Amino acid sequence: MFLLKYILYPAAWIYGLIIKLRNWLFDKGIIKSYSFDIPVIGVGNLSVGGTGKTPMTEYLIELLYKDFKVAVLSRGYGRETRGFVLADQYTTAEQIGDEPLQYFHKYGNKIIVAVDENRVKGVKRLLSTDNKIQVILLDDSFQHRKIKPGLNILLTRISKLYTEDRLLPVGTLRDVKTSAKRADMIVVTKTDIVLSPIVVKDVVNKLKPEPYQKVFFSYQEYGKFKPVPGTDAPELPDKKPYVIILFTGIACSWPIISYLKRQCTELITLKFKDHHKFKRNDIKKILDTYNDHYSKNKIIVTTEKDTMRLLNSPYFSLLNKKPLYYLPVKTSFHKEYKEEFNKKILDYVRENKGNG
Repeated sequence: MFLLKYILYPAAWIYGLIIKLRNWLFDKGIIKSYSFDIPVIGVGNLSVGGTGKTPMTEYLIELLYKDFKVAVLSRGYGRETRGFVLADQYTTAEQIGDEPLQYFHKYGNKIIVAVDENRVKGVKRLLSTDNKIQVILLDDSFQHRKIKPGLNILLTRISKLYTEDRLLPVGTLRDVKTSAKRADMIVVTKTDIVLSPIVVKDVVNKLKPEPYQKVFFSYQEYGKFKPVPGTDAPELPDKKPYVIILFTGIACSWPIISYLKRQCTELITLKFKDHHKFKRNDIKKILDTYNDHYSKNKIIVTTEKDTMRLLNSPYFSLLNKKPLYYLPVKTSFHKEYKEEFNKKILDYVRENKGNG
């Protein structure tokens, strides 16, 4: 493994030069960035995934949608379409991607959800579609510099801070560490529920934020198991299942694994790549794992994001007679950070909203 990384260092060095050149072209205005006369909040990271962008975007939706007309614009990673697509009741993950579909399933007509790989065109289409939009959330936007958000939120996972990571293909960074200076707010995600002041001090020292940047700390909070729509799974009693078969196709599965180990006697895990599209053999593997276990008190669990991809799978019917559940997850801020974070978001939107 060490030898492989050593071989890959030249590729990471070349990749870093390309990223630095691209950023320089934007910084000098040679490649134009666009701003809009409406609050635009960017949520992103420097790594390839696993920092909790989806629950953070949902946190912002929850904070804003009751008082403002909110639109979410994403690239729609993994979709099979191109260009601008507006989510509606008939939209599938193949059309807009799993994360945007999750936003729409959860909030429906309370918000507007759209995808476009060209973020500038996407914002323009959104505003022409509904002139009452008051704030736009850009999901996974930190590297998409054609748009300059009015407020940039950078996420970094506590178990792999961007300052301790390396560029692809040696590490998981898709952007250089100095790009963190573009962030207005840095959120350290997936911390323990109990946060030690010593840990906070250590993390802040490692991140070395700029004077204009505030570092916030958040953790993941899990809800109750929910039956996957379209299955015969009953509501679960408070009694813990003996065995849980967990399958995931997400970038970082250790937090949900850690949580579920405390919710059962035995946890069996099946891991697939991030945004994985489940095929017949995958479903068969899940079913075989379930059927091969002798216990009667057993359930199958997946994530909410994986559920979005599963619902329209042609092989979903193979699972719909089984006790199949998803585990909701949300971002929560430690109490000493929540009020200030919320205030910064709300103040920015109130002071800059131009519609409504």
